[in-house]
Amino acid sequence: MQGTAVKSGLPEELSRGGVAGESMQMRKIAEVVEQVAPTDITVLVTGESGVGKEVIAKAIHAASRRSGRPMITVNSGAIPEGIIESELFGHERGSFTGASDQRKGYFELADGGTLFLDEIGELPLGSQVKFLRVLENGEFLRVGSSVPRRVNVRVIAATNRDLEAAVRHGSFRADLFFRLRSVNIVVPPLRERPDDIPFFFRLFADEVARKNGIVFRGVAPDAMDVLRAYRWPGNVRELRNTVESMIVLEKGKYIEAEDVRRFLPAEAPAGTDERNLPVHVSRSVEQAERELILRALLELKGNIMELKAMLDEQRQALDATKRGPVAGAAAESGMSLEEMEHRLIAEALARSKGNRRMAARALNISERTLYRKIKEYHLE
Repeated sequence: MQGTAVKSGLPEELSRGGVAGESMQMRKIAEVVEQVAPTDITVLVTGESGVGKEVIAKAIHAASRRSGRPMITVNSGAIPEGIIESELFGHERGSFTGASDQRKGYFELADGGTLFLDEIGELPLGSQVKFLRVLENGEFLRVGSSVPRRVNVRVIAATNRDLEAAVRHGSFRADLFFRLRSVNIVVPPLRERPDDIPFFFRLFADEVARKNGIVFRGVAPDAMDVLRAYRWPGNVRELRNTVESMIVLEKGKYIEAEDVRRFLPAEAPAGTDERNLPVHVSRSVEQAERELILRALLELKGNIMELKAMLDEQRQALDATKRGPVAGAAAESGMSLEEMEHRLIAEALARSKGNRRMAARALNISERTLYRKIKEYHLE
C-alpha cells in the first residue's frame, strides 16, 4: 500500500473544510454540516476529547456565508472565572482595577463571523445568563457599561461533558442547554468508527512525509489490523501524534505490524475481541475486564484526591481568614470581619496595581478564592 493522495469520498468542499473519514458516522455528520452550514443556527458539537470537535466547527464556518469573516475560537475552560465576562463581552476603561483602556470582547471581534466557544460546559452559571441573552437577541453589555451593544455572530459551541447531567446537577442552565441543542452534532470516538483509521493514517502519513521531505512507502495489512484493534483513548489527536512519530523515526520504511506495536502503549492489543476490550491476545477476557476496572478505579481515585486537595486549599484559606490575625485586627479596630477582609483585598490589589496573581500571593490565598472575593465585594 503505497503512500498516495487520500480522498474521503465526501463532498469535496466538506473534505477541504475538515470533515473527513470513510465511516458511515462521518458521512452522516458531513450531511448535517452541509445542511446547517449555510444557515445561522446555533450548533452544539459534543464528543470525547480529541475527536475533532474544532475541525467540525471550522468545516461549518468554511462552508457558510460567513467564511470571508473571522472565526474566533475561545476555550472557556482556560479563562479564569473572574475575567471571563470581560474576555467575552469586553470592558470599559476604569470598570475594574487594571482596566486602563477600553477593550473589545470576543463577541465584538467575531462580529459578522463565527464564534466557536469550546468547553461550553465550563462556563460559570452567572455568565451563562448573559451568554443566553446574546444567543436570543444579539445584545450584550460590556463590563462597566449600561449601554447595550448588538453583534451579528454565529455561535458554535462544543463540550466533552454531559450537559444534560450538568443541568440535573444544577451546574448548567436548562434554558441555555435547550437553546444550544437545536442542532447537536455528536462525534463518536475513533474506537467506534474503525473504518476511519486507515483513512486518517494515510492522510496524516502523507502530510508528515510531504512536510519533512520523507518518502512514505506504505503500511502492511497486518500493521493496519493492529492500528484498527487499538482503542485510541486520545482519539484522532492521539492517532495523528502516533503517525507523526512513526513516519519520522521509521524514515522511508514500509510500516510492518511490529513497527506499529513499538509506537503504541504497552497495553495496546495485537487483536480485538467482540467487545473491543484493550487486551493482549494472550490474556483472557476476564483478565482484561479486571484490568479495565482497576484502571477506572485508579483514575477515579486520582480525581478524588485532586478534589480533596482543592477543598483542603479552600478550607485552609477560609480558616486563615477567620482565625488568623485578620480576625484579631478586625476586633481591635471595631470593624466587622467582612469589612476588614474587603479593605485588605482592596489594599492588596492597589499595591499590586491590579495584578491579581501578586495580590493573591500577598494575601496567601488561591487566585480562585481571590476572584470569588473580588466578585463578592464588587471590586471589579
